[in-house]
Amino acid sequence: MEQIIATVRGFDGALVVTPEPGDGHPELTWGDAFFYHAPDGRIPHHVQPYGTIVTKNYPGDTACDLDAPGRWRVNVLADRTTFRELTGEEPRSLARPRDHTAVDCVMPHPVYGALGWICVVDPGARTEDTVVRLLHRAHDAARVRFTRRHERGRPRESN
Repeated sequence: MEQIIATVRGFDGALVVTPEPGDGHPELTWGDAFFYHAPDGRIPHHVQPYGTIVTKNYPGDTACDLDAPGRWRVNVLADRTTFRELTGEEPRSLARPRDHTAVDCVMPHPVYGALGWICVVDPGARTEDTVVRLLHRAHDAARVRFTRRHERGRPRESN
């Protein structure tokens, strides 16, 4: 987990938020990590992270059994083509049942798969390169969205 967090921190413009007691984040998020493209170092308003690491079950998200000791999951927003390549399905047409407790396997997120989210419980030798590649792609896509949002707010230069 720490290796993935360190890798994302190395991405240009990355902001990794790791909530802990006393920092104002909800207790449920303590011990987890949230990845943003935020070159100013501030959590962007009205923007979801492009990736997360969660260390426990969340309400409505228990299929991976993350409350078991030592279990954690990385979640990454993937583009439609990548999602299809990795899962064999379209995000909005998920039909195959999956064992979301399986470790070191790339699969649709049990709750947000239909929105294009991929997850891996306890990434290991089979998936660590894929996870880093997915996070890098998601970060690049977040950078493009960030740039687009900020360019809309700037006045156009005249020639």
